[in-house]
Amino acid sequence: MSQKVLLNAKEVNIILHRLACQLIENHNNFTDTVLIGIQPRGKYLAQRLAKMLQDEYHVEQLHLGFLDITFFRDDFRRGDKTLEANSTEINFLVEGKNVVFIDDVLYTGRSIRAALTAIQSFGRPKEIELLTLIDRRFSRHLPIQPTYSGRQVDAINKEKVIVNWQENEGEDSVYLVEKEVSG
Repeated sequence: MSQKVLLNAKEVNIILHRLACQLIENHNNFTDTVLIGIQPRGKYLAQRLAKMLQDEYHVEQLHLGFLDITFFRDDFRRGDKTLEANSTEINFLVEGKNVVFIDDVLYTGRSIRAALTAIQSFGRPKEIELLTLIDRRFSRHLPIQPTYSGRQVDAINKEKVIVNWQENEGEDSVYLVEKEVSG
C-alpha cells in the first residue's frame, strides 16, 4: 500500500484558520448558527473549529453538536458486520437556525444525505451549509457540494483519503492511500 502526504500539520492549521474566517464572514456572531459535526469523523474537525472560533476569534455564543447518521444511511443494511451507532449530542434547538454540517471528507455524498434526513428529528433548520476539510470532487453519487471546502482532491476510486487528528491519531495530517492490486 502506498501513501502520499496531501496535507501536513502546518497546512491543516492554515486551512482550519481559513475555514474559521469564512464561517465568521458568513455568520458573524453565530447567534442564529449552530455547528453540527457528523459522527464519527466530523466530530474532530467540528471540535477543532469550535475551539478555534472561541479561543482565537472570541466567538462567545457558539452551539456545537454531534449527529449520528448510522441508521439513516441508505447502505446501513448492506454489510455483514453489526453496526455500532455513535452518540448524537444536540442539546439546543435547530428550528429556524442556520446549521453548518461539518465532516472531514466529502466522498459520495451519502453521509450528507443521511445527515439531512437525521437532522429533521431536531426541527426544521432555516438553512443548511456543509463544511468539509477534503472534497473528493469526482467521486460523488449524489448532487451534494460543500459550502466551505479546505482542499479539493482528485482521487480515483481505488484511492482513499485518510485524515488524522492530533487528538485521535497523534498528528494532524491528510494522506492519499492507494490500495495495491494483487495480480
